[in-house]
Amino acid sequence: MSDEAFTQAVREYSDTVYRVCLHICRNRSDAEDLTQNVFLKLYRHADTFRDEEHLKSWLIRVAVNEGKSHMTSPWYRRASCSIDDGSLEDAGVTFPSTEQSELFLAVMALPPKYRVVVHLYYYEDYTVGEIAAMLDLKETTVQTQLMRARKQLKTLLSEADYEF
Repeated sequence: MSDEAFTQAVREYSDTVYRVCLHICRNRSDAEDLTQNVFLKLYRHADTFRDEEHLKSWLIRVAVNEGKSHMTSPWYRRASCSIDDGSLEDAGVTFPSTEQSELFLAVMALPPKYRVVVHLYYYEDYTVGEIAAMLDLKETTVQTQLMRARKQLKTLLSEADYEF
């Protein structure tokens, strides 16, 4: 990959990779570190990509793998803190309305496997099939995780006096 292509990929996909990492680890510093690791792997990756969508899928898959590795590390278990410890602005996330920021916090309260699937489906507009391929899951598993996430979100948001 040429330096120009790498720079363009960083400019275009750094926000997406950061948000995926943030949904996994719920910590700004860790998400920034994971994002940097993902782009280091891209820089070292010698293969070419078929198209932009293939590159984006590869970056998201690597981000998910980096996040999983991070979540299972002994360091994470000892020094874990979350986005709940600070504000959304501290995490580098802003929304135009209060409802959207509260929805984001509700999504962040979900278990990690649900957070990632919800983010990819609703925020990144991937289909169930594309998510299944990226996460190396069956389509029915992704559908089940989305269904369970919606159910948990409905419970969380109904406790916060939202109507559906």
